Amino acid sequence: MGWIGVDLDGTLAEYGGWQGPGHIGMPISPMVDRVKGWLAKGQEVRIFTARANSPDAAESIAQWCADHIGQRLPITATKDFAMIELWDDRAVQVIPNTGRRADGAE
Repeated sequence: MGWIGVDLDGTLAEYGGWQGPGHIGMPISPMVDRVKGWLAKGQEVRIFTARANSPDAAESIAQWCADHIGQRLPITATKDFAMIELWDDRAVQVIPNTGRRADGAE
């Protein structure tokens, strides 16, 4: 079984603009509940964020996860072949091998 990537800012936590590597917004309850559900079923979930490139942010993210999800999750900014889904407020889904948006927009 692969892993699910979940973006932090604007997907898992509220985001109102950059306020430094240690500031993470309030949890977005429906997404936090979704992550908890996946974890309860044994699914691996990783925080997928550009902040992973900042050593100053790693502990803040890990603690935020512990406080709001109940455990520290792996943090990455890198996809690999085991990633099965990505939940992100900025991603646009593309139909495989076509270059076309999955939502039908141009």
